[in-house]
Amino acid sequence: MADDKKKTNEANAMWGGRFASSPAALMEAINASIDFDKRLADQDIRGSLAHSDMLAAQGIIGAADRDAIHAGLAEVRKDIEAGTFTFSTALEDIHMNVEQRLKEIAGEPAGRLHTARSRNDQVAVDVRLWVREAHDRAIEQITGLMRALVALAEHNTDTVMPGFTHLQSAQPVTFGHHLLAYVEMLGRDRSRFRDSRRRLNESPLGAAALAGTSFAIDRHATAKALGFDGPTRNSLDSVSDRDFILEYLSAASICAMHLSRFAEEIVLWMTAQFGFVRLSDRWTTGSSIMPQKKNPDAAELVRGKTGRVYGALFSLLTVMKGLPLTYSKDMQEDKEQLFDAADTLELVLAATTGMVEDLEAVPERMSAAAGAGFSTATDLADWLVRSLNMPFRDAHHVTGRLVAEAERRGVGLEDLPIDAFQTVEPGITSDIYAVLGVQNSVRSRKSFGGTAPDQVATQIAWWKDHL
Repeated sequence: MADDKKKTNEANAMWGGRFASSPAALMEAINASIDFDKRLADQDIRGSLAHSDMLAAQGIIGAADRDAIHAGLAEVRKDIEAGTFTFSTALEDIHMNVEQRLKEIAGEPAGRLHTARSRNDQVAVDVRLWVREAHDRAIEQITGLMRALVALAEHNTDTVMPGFTHLQSAQPVTFGHHLLAYVEMLGRDRSRFRDSRRRLNESPLGAAALAGTSFAIDRHATAKALGFDGPTRNSLDSVSDRDFILEYLSAASICAMHLSRFAEEIVLWMTAQFGFVRLSDRWTTGSSIMPQKKNPDAAELVRGKTGRVYGALFSLLTVMKGLPLTYSKDMQEDKEQLFDAADTLELVLAATTGMVEDLEAVPERMSAAAGAGFSTATDLADWLVRSLNMPFRDAHHVTGRLVAEAERRGVGLEDLPIDAFQTVEPGITSDIYAVLGVQNSVRSRKSFGGTAPDQVATQIAWWKDHL
């Protein structure tokens, strides 16, 4: 007997740390979710209020029981909001913690609350309510960031900067046009969140454990009370579906990727080599050893935190990929990923909005860089096509020879003398100089959605109307 006890203690010690005392401690630690799902307290109480209202309306519980439940839940909510509620890991989750406290307050009526429902449909409705609110917060924040970008673009409709492909100077564009590209991206992000929100807005409450219930419940009533468009149509899918979280995480991941791309540009633009923008000390830090440094740490962290959002999506996809119908405890792993991703997205959206509102362009640096690398070569080729009726491929070849000549002389295309142009192509006239400056280049890009200042102003006006 003593030997058996010794062996058990040795085995327990192998688990290490605070779990060495007993298997029960380890099981409690792996099974409990209250440390993170206590964030669902408000949603859990709202679901219980709607459920008990419906039970009373259907005659399943009495009005006095309903009133006692409602009064008790009001006390529970008050305790939680005041920070005086004691959460217990022994009670596993937010549902049992609330129910136990309700029992202490309301007595016997508390035991009637769980009639015709299960923790399976209870958690499903709680998380849907939370994710719906996360969608709303994301949509509001994205809209705010879009407005900030549009305002900055409006101040820079004719600020010329280099446009890049392969991070090489390609053609001159306006800074306002560049900023509106991110407004377009964020507009798609906002649309994805809106679309996902519409799809998730069905109530699983009443699906019970997995098969529905024999009680004469009214699922349409509880769905309406909780702001859903209606109840879900299949009880099995109701308790096992986590697509609505995956869709939120997918939209969040794409949005975080867009924010990361913008953050990367801020990091580049703030280098001494670019010098295109300035950020105040609110969004930068210094160096512990190099006094000249002004590091764009906020932008770098926006870029870096993207991985956390991606990780949440991949983690939950991995959890869900092998689960048969219906509920499995694996699904408890959805909440930490969801909460962390939502917190991260909301943080980086706020930080990016703050940086945009603080961002100051340096037009002289942008303009100087815009003309580098023979960025108006395409304007030259287009002029040859328009003015000399030259096939574009031939114009491309002629332009290439002229670029080579300008490079040999160490000047820009706009500084080549007319005889140099005519040596390569006799038909070229002095009219060519009208298209070679960067300002002339951007003003000429008047196609719909182009970089010409008047087009940028048109798009800004459109966005202001739609935001």
